[in-house]
Amino acid sequence: MRATGVGSLPGEDYAEAFRIVLGELTDLPHLPELPARGATANMTGRGLAVLDGLDADLQPAGWRLTGTGGSPGVDHRRARSLLAQDLDTVEELAQDTPLVSGGGTFKIQVAGPWTLAATVERPRGDKLLADHGARRELAQALAEGVRAHVRDVRRRLPGVETLIVQVDEPALSAVLNAQVPTASGFGKHRSIDLPEASQALEWVLGAIAEEGATPWVHSCAAGTPLGLVRTAGAKGLSVDLAQLSAADHDELATSLEAGDTVALGVVPALAPERTPTDKTVTEAVERWLDMVGLDAAYDIVLTPTCGLAGADWRWARGVLRILTETARHLA
Repeated sequence: MRATGVGSLPGEDYAEAFRIVLGELTDLPHLPELPARGATANMTGRGLAVLDGLDADLQPAGWRLTGTGGSPGVDHRRARSLLAQDLDTVEELAQDTPLVSGGGTFKIQVAGPWTLAATVERPRGDKLLADHGARRELAQALAEGVRAHVRDVRRRLPGVETLIVQVDEPALSAVLNAQVPTASGFGKHRSIDLPEASQALEWVLGAIAEEGATPWVHSCAAGTPLGLVRTAGAKGLSVDLAQLSAADHDELATSLEAGDTVALGVVPALAPERTPTDKTVTEAVERWLDMVGLDAAYDIVLTPTCGLAGADWRWARGVLRILTETARHLA
C-alpha cells in the first residue's frame, strides 16, 4: 500500500513544494500543482498548456479557445512556459534521488476532456459543451498533447520505471447530469450522451496507454460513473471515500480484483475540527476493506479527499504524513 497526493498544493514556491513531495511521499511522489500562482497554473490552465494544435487566451470570464492558427494568447504562452519551468525544477531536484536512480514510480496530472469542456469557452462564447464539433476537437487535441507531455516527462526523468497519468474529471458527473450552467446563468447545458462521453475519455486514456504510461481517472465529486470510466480505459480510479454510493463500492472492488489500482481519498483536504491520526485513518480503511470483502494486499493507494490548494502548509504536510504512516501500517 502506498500514499500520494491528488495534485494541488498550497503556496507559490514550486521548488519547495516538490522537495516536500519527494520527502513525504517516497513511494509515489507526484508533480505538484500550485494554483495560488494564478489562472495559468490552475487545473484548467495546466490542461490547456498541453493541448496540441489549439490556442487559447484568458478573458475576464475565464479561458477561451481562439482557434487553430498557431497564435496563442499571452496567458496561454505563459501557461506553457510555466509548465516547462516547473518540469525543469522537477528534473533538477529529482537527480540522484531514488525516484530516478532506483526506478521509481511518478504521477503527473492533467485536466480531462469533459472538465475542460465545462470550464473553457468556445471562440464565440459559452462553454465548449454547447458545440459537438468543439468538444470532439478539444478531446483529440488533448489526447495528442498528452502524448507529447508523457514523452517530455520521460525524457526528463529517464530512470522512472512507472509513469502514472491522472486525468482529473471533477466535472464529469455534472456534464452527464446537465448541471453545468450556461453563460447567462439562467439555464443548464444539455447532458452528454454516454457513448460520446466514453469516446472522448477513450481517446485521452488510450493515448496515455499507448505511450507506455498508466492512465488513472480522478474525481472527488459524487455520482461519477466509475463503470464508464473503467470501460473507457482507466487502470486506476481515484475517489473520495466519503462520496461513494453502494454501487461505487462494488465497482472499486471489481477494479481491484481485476488487478487495477484504487486511490482512496481518506484524509480531508481542509483541516477538520477533530484532527485525524494515522490510527483513526488506518481503522477507517480497514473497515472499508472489510465491507467490500478484500484485504490490503490489493493495489490500494491512499490520498487526500481532494487537492490541498485550499489548505495551509502545516495541514498539507500533516495530511501527507498521516497518509504515509497509514500506508505503512496497512502494508
